[in-house]
Amino acid sequence: MAFRRRNKSYPFFSQEFLIQNHADIVFSLVIFILIGLMFEATAKTAILFIQPQYNISTLTPDGEVSLYHYGWKDCATVVFYLFITIILHAVVQEYILDKVNRRLHLSKSKNTKFNESGQLCVFYLVSSVWSFYILATEGYILHPSSLWENYPHSHLRFQVKFFYLTQLAYWFHALPELYFQKVRKEEIPRQLQYISLYLSHILAAYLLNLTRVGLVLLFLQYLSEMGYHFSRLIYFVDETHHKIFEMWSVGFVLTRMVTLTLMFLAVGFGLARSVDQTLDLEKGNFNILPIRLLVLLLVCSIQSWLLWKFFRFQLRRTREYRLEQARKRAAAKQQTPRAPKRDSVGHHENGVLKAENGTSPRLKKLKAP
Repeated sequence: MAFRRRNKSYPFFSQEFLIQNHADIVFSLVIFILIGLMFEATAKTAILFIQPQYNISTLTPDGEVSLYHYGWKDCATVVFYLFITIILHAVVQEYILDKVNRRLHLSKSKNTKFNESGQLCVFYLVSSVWSFYILATEGYILHPSSLWENYPHSHLRFQVKFFYLTQLAYWFHALPELYFQKVRKEEIPRQLQYISLYLSHILAAYLLNLTRVGLVLLFLQYLSEMGYHFSRLIYFVDETHHKIFEMWSVGFVLTRMVTLTLMFLAVGFGLARSVDQTLDLEKGNFNILPIRLLVLLLVCSIQSWLLWKFFRFQLRRTREYRLEQARKRAAAKQQTPRAPKRDSVGHHENGVLKAENGTSPRLKKLKAP
């Protein structure tokens, strides 16, 4: 199974060999783990990578339901789906983005940005649809109070836990992809910044049992970011479609406002009214005042920082636009043709000297000698 066209062969285990064949190597590891399911001696170890662990069965009015909580064995599951994500990343790059790039003939810098936005746009689309489906099926949309009621939410349904594990796998996979995709050094700090922010927020929601609030926040964030990267893809295809960014700007500000409102409502008021406000690691209860204040402080500071960066970028863009328009007006004034020079008697029209009143001046007769 080859994901890249081999134009040149490299020595085994060299840097270029690993970069060119990383998807094939990872695919071999996945096949190796799947083969482990076929043998009884290795089946228990293989299932540790494939299936989410720590499930318990509980009786409900609808019947027996399997619920899950987290533990250190989740690391193995995250690693396996990290491999799956690397393979899917290579498939999207090879069979979708590279084919579009050949038709657009973009420059090297735009090509890198197009690939980044294309990969993220696909991920944000799938994750936003998936998270909205979970919110709808779990009843969190019709009952917003369920986001903080009956905390701690330490027992998760399969689809909720699997969603968080795949989210962690994707953002952890983004770290080695910086090496595999040969990202430029000046671009690495910016990408590490948003990768770290996503990992810290998802891990905090997962470990602090704030998975319900985290689902809503991820849905809003992914929807906003999908709009941005989709707008950037449209702009790369046709640079005249720059007004689509104005629509995204409105959605970006609304997302920040809704995020702050939801956090104050769920953590600041909902959890603050809970009866059990004691730290209990066995039950997964972290509903104490210092942790609530820390969560609110981190979320509010990051959302404020994002808004500050956004408004600063918009002001700089507006300032540059005004300067550009002023230069264009100045250049237009310099290119305007000057009016013909008028003499003291009149002006010339069709090669004939005209007086100020429009009549031709009389010629002075010379006397004959």
